[in-house]
Amino acid sequence: MPKINLTFLGTSSAIPTDSRNHISIFMNYKDENILIDCGEGTQRQIRKAKINPCSITRILITHFHGDHVFGLPGLFQTLALNSYSKTLHIYGPKGTKKFINKIFKTFIGVRAIKMQVSEVSGKFLKTKDFEITALSLNHDTPCNGYLFEEKNKLRIDRTKLAKLQIPNIPELAKLTQKKNIKYQNKTINYKDITYLEKGKKISFILDTGLCNNIKKLTKNSNLAIIESTFLEESGNGEKLAKEYKHLTAKQAGKIAKQNNVKQLILTHISQRYEKNPELLLNEAKLVFPNTKLANDFDTLEI
Repeated sequence: MPKINLTFLGTSSAIPTDSRNHISIFMNYKDENILIDCGEGTQRQIRKAKINPCSITRILITHFHGDHVFGLPGLFQTLALNSYSKTLHIYGPKGTKKFINKIFKTFIGVRAIKMQVSEVSGKFLKTKDFEITALSLNHDTPCNGYLFEEKNKLRIDRTKLAKLQIPNIPELAKLTQKKNIKYQNKTINYKDITYLEKGKKISFILDTGLCNNIKKLTKNSNLAIIESTFLEESGNGEKLAKEYKHLTAKQAGKIAKQNNVKQLILTHISQRYEKNPELLLNEAKLVFPNTKLANDFDTLEI
């Protein structure tokens, strides 16, 4: 399977800090470069990460709080000034079209680029290689979580191929298309020589209180990227999370454990933990050991 590469461009919550920019994640898969949210300063983070902004093919917007979208006007301007030649596909919750239109009406000098804006819910994108699903989350404004699912692939078992003494002939490709082939007057059944390689799943839960759709998005994910704005074991962290419709690190750990997640990444870190973010990490790891805390410019290959 091709590798999925992630770059954490920003990992803060509402207020950026010396070490954390507003939230944004860059995901590369084959010829797709997908930006998840675009907080203030994201395009500078893109440059510092040595990413070409004109390589971006799609943007997934979770919701319209400033720390998730204030970077869009500047990014649009940069793309226009660099002669962005593709059609930029933008997806988001209800209200996305109105919001994007207001950007071009509000900011003087923001030049237009070719774009297609869609308000999405459910499985909204299907390609030959992957699918993306959006489900609404529990926040104080329309908000989506996203699930990226790589499609399962039939692979040829090279050990069985060698035992049958079949050379590397062009017809082998048909086996992965569920087609039988003939070799030296013998029929080779694709079922006898192939196996199913399951595609990888990555879920993005960036702003939300507890809700049922979190389970649907994270179930059996290879990687779940989940906000952890509050520390539950510190004063009134759980109360604040419920009030502001966010999650604690402990809740993020429980979500990962209960939904058979392989690895958990914590992000959307509040400025209150700037000096001791390991408190969030330790709280989540008590529940779900395979947890990491994202920092700006961290990269991950899946």
